[in-house]
Amino acid sequence: MTVKANKMMDYERIESYDPQKIDELAKHYQAILRLIGEDPFREGLLDTPVRVAKSMQFLTQGYDQDPKQILLSAKFKEDYREMVIVKDIEIFSLCEHHLIPFIGKAHVGYIPNGYITGLSKIARVVEAYARRLQVQERLTTQIKEAIHETLHPLGVAVVIEARHLCMSMRGVQKHSSVTTTSDFIGAFERVQTRAEFISLIKSNLH
Repeated sequence: MTVKANKMMDYERIESYDPQKIDELAKHYQAILRLIGEDPFREGLLDTPVRVAKSMQFLTQGYDQDPKQILLSAKFKEDYREMVIVKDIEIFSLCEHHLIPFIGKAHVGYIPNGYITGLSKIARVVEAYARRLQVQERLTTQIKEAIHETLHPLGVAVVIEARHLCMSMRGVQKHSSVTTTSDFIGAFERVQTRAEFISLIKSNLH
């Protein structure tokens, strides 16, 4: 595994990738360029196979992450039994049907039952599942199940809103359509609790 850091002023970008996988992927992308009618050896495309290989490894790095361990790494005992909501978590994922991005936001809430987790860990769980080949429905449920099975809270709620570029760039080409998925368990299955969660994620308190 190679780790490369680039520093510019106060910004640090860290790239982590497997050189062997990059090499194998790059060979396939070079073949793809040739199959679509391009010349992979012309100046503008010489480094494209490697760039795309690195990009794909970055976009699918969630396969190397364990969402439950992420939550457990910051699990704290706390006697708090009201909603904890982390909303507007940005999502960038790849549709497994076309390998085209879908982009949106996740809103995640849970009601602790003796234990809480670090707020950033909720966002990291979303990221770990999003950085895989996905469908929005499964992504929604995976986030819910990871929190439910790790923290054992009184309830978990997940809502995702996303634009699928496979619908905008090809197929029906509906540019403004937004897909919303939701999954609830425990206390959030009660109408009143679920309604409170929906109201809070729609609010503009910040």
